[in-house]
Amino acid sequence: MRAVLTGDIINSQSNNDWQPLLKKVLSHYGEEPTQWELYRGDSFQLELNPDSALVAAIHIKAAIKTFSTLDVRIAIGLGDKKHHAKKVTQANGTAFVNSGTAFDAIKKNTLVLKSNDLQFDSIINLMLSLATLTMDIWPPVTASIVKTQLENPQANQTELSSLLGKSQSAISKALNRAGYSEISGLLQYYSQIVKQHKC
Repeated sequence: MRAVLTGDIINSQSNNDWQPLLKKVLSHYGEEPTQWELYRGDSFQLELNPDSALVAAIHIKAAIKTFSTLDVRIAIGLGDKKHHAKKVTQANGTAFVNSGTAFDAIKKNTLVLKSNDLQFDSIINLMLSLATLTMDIWPPVTASIVKTQLENPQANQTELSSLLGKSQSAISKALNRAGYSEISGLLQYYSQIVKQHKC
């Protein structure tokens, strides 16, 4: 089973500085262009292991939200991969179809998932719609702290304060405002369900 993220940058014309940061985050999860690719100016696709799909989506979200005028829409598709290609945008399989179908159906929600398990989809999409109520309004400073925490999952708040040059109390307040504890719980739930059965 594979996961495919299809996304685009909201309000991309307002700021041209996001591309290097997005490329850096995508490179954390795979190689260009076989596993990730930017296309049509402000769209991207990333193929990776299902276990890492949701954390990658939230990582991308946090990176893009460090720019005050930007946001991102992401659809996660879970399924198989039938055709391998030199470019991820030319590969196909149900993971790619599910990702594209979910992305085309995105309305108000900025983060959605589609698999071959309708029950799992309904539960996780309800969770994602609640999570994005908080994530969609992350201010840049909060998004930057979440991004750094995701990139250094073992780091405690003292270590994060050293990395970011901020006080430990500021880190703690920002992570609380970001709903980071709840997001961590969502990531754990997602990981457990994906490992238990093929969605």
